[in-house]
Amino acid sequence: MGRKAEAVVIGAGPGGYVAAIRLGQLGVETVLVEKDSLGGECLNYGCIPSKALISVGNLVHRVQNAERMGIRFKGLTVDVNRLQSWKRSVVRRLTKGIAHLCKAAGVDVLYGSATLTTPNQLDVISDEGKTSLEFESAIIATGSEPIPLRGFEVDGKKVIFPREALELTRLPKSMTVIGGGITGLEIGTMYAKLGTRVEVVELLEQLLPGISPDIVRVIERSLKRIGVEYHVRTKALGMEKRGDGVVLDVETPEERMKIESELLMVTVGRRPNTGGLGLDKAGVELDSDGFISVDRSMQTSVPGIYAIGDVIGIPYLAHKASKEGIVAAEAIAGMNSEADYRAMPAAIFTDPEIATVGLSEEEAMKQDYEIIVGKFPFRASGRALTYGESDGFVKLIAERSSGEVLGVEIVGPEASELISEAALAIEMGAVAEDIGLTVHPHPTLPESLMEAAEAALGRAIHIPKR
Repeated sequence: MGRKAEAVVIGAGPGGYVAAIRLGQLGVETVLVEKDSLGGECLNYGCIPSKALISVGNLVHRVQNAERMGIRFKGLTVDVNRLQSWKRSVVRRLTKGIAHLCKAAGVDVLYGSATLTTPNQLDVISDEGKTSLEFESAIIATGSEPIPLRGFEVDGKKVIFPREALELTRLPKSMTVIGGGITGLEIGTMYAKLGTRVEVVELLEQLLPGISPDIVRVIERSLKRIGVEYHVRTKALGMEKRGDGVVLDVETPEERMKIESELLMVTVGRRPNTGGLGLDKAGVELDSDGFISVDRSMQTSVPGIYAIGDVIGIPYLAHKASKEGIVAAEAIAGMNSEADYRAMPAAIFTDPEIATVGLSEEEAMKQDYEIIVGKFPFRASGRALTYGESDGFVKLIAERSSGEVLGVEIVGPEASELISEAALAIEMGAVAEDIGLTVHPHPTLPESLMEAAEAALGRAIHIPKR
C-alpha cells in the first residue's frame, strides 16, 4: 500500500499529537503515526499515571498525619487493584480526548512503527502489514526511553524500571531505588507514603543533581520525616536475586554494605528513541550525545524534516515538547515561528513540590549578572500554615540595576501551581516591583511570590529585614 500526505508526525506523545493537531488547524493534510497509544509515554506510562498515584500517596499521608488538626482515623487501607483501575480510567479518558481532538482537526492516525527510507518517504509496519507513506514534511517526536544499567538488568519482576513501578498491583514491603533524581524521588516518595520501606542510592554529591542545594536540603528533611533512607556519593556495585527479593551491594564513602529489598527500581536517566528510525537513510544528523540536531524552528539538517521533544535533548519536559510541536507545525505551514526558552518552567512532584523557571542564583552569577535575591519562607505564610505544610520557600532572583526578574525557585506546597505566575513575569520582562505592586488575595499561597519580590527590594512586610 502507498499513501501520500503533506505532513507526517512520528510519535503521538505530548509533542507529536500537539504538532499534528496544530498542523490540522493550519489546513495541512497530516498523518500521525504511533506505535503504541495516543499520548505516548507521558500520558500512558509516565507523567499522568505517576501524578495520579502521587496524589493518592499525598492524600493517604495527610490523613495519617492529620491528628494534630483534630482528625483521627483508624483502619485506613489502600486497595491497590482499585487504585490501578482508577488510574487507568484517568488515562483512558485523556487518550479518548486526544483521539477526538485529532479527528476534529482532520488528522489521520496510523498505528505502527515508522522507519524513514528517504528524506520524503517512510514505511509504517503494523500487524496488518507495511504501508509506504510519501510526505512533503515530517516531524520526529519519538521521545526517550530509560537507560539500562549494566549489571542491573531489568526483568520486570524483581528489578524494574519506573514504568513497571507504576503498574504494581500490590504494595511492596520494601523497595530500593538506584538513582536519586527526579523520577526516583517522585516514585520513591509516593510508595513510602503508601507504606513501603524505601531506600535511595545516588552516585553523585547530592540528591536531585542540578537543583539548588538549599532546595535539596528541604527535600532531605522531608524524606527523613517520611522514613525514606538515602545515600549520596554511593555506588551500586552489584546485585543478587534471592527468593524473596534482591540484595544490592553498594559502596558509600564510609563503608561497603548490602541493602535488601523486595524490589529494585533502576532510574539513572533516559536516552533518545532514535533507533530503527532510519535517520541515516534520510540524512538526519545527530549531535555528539546522540540527539537530533535542530535549528530554532525545529528543523533538522534535512530541509522539511523536523524534530521535537526528548529526541532533541534535555530538559525532558512534556510542555517543552508541546511548545516545540507548535513551533515545528507553524514553520511547516510557512509561519515565522521559532522556539524561545527564556521562560521554561519545570516542576518536580516530590514532598514538598519543587518548581523553577529562569535562572538560579548560581546560573545568574555565572552569567555575570549582579543580582538581588528575595526569599520568603512558607512558615510565614498564613495559608501554608492552614494547610499544615509550611516547609520550603519562594526565592526570586532579579538583576540589581534594572530589577528585571531573572528566575524564581519554589519548594513548598503547590509549587507546581505557583510557578506559572513567575513564568509569565519573566516572559513579559517584568521587574521585581511589578510583582511586588500587584495586589494578591489573602490568605493565599501566591502572596509568597509578592513577598519574595518585596524581600528582594528590601521591603517585605511579613519577614524581618536581613
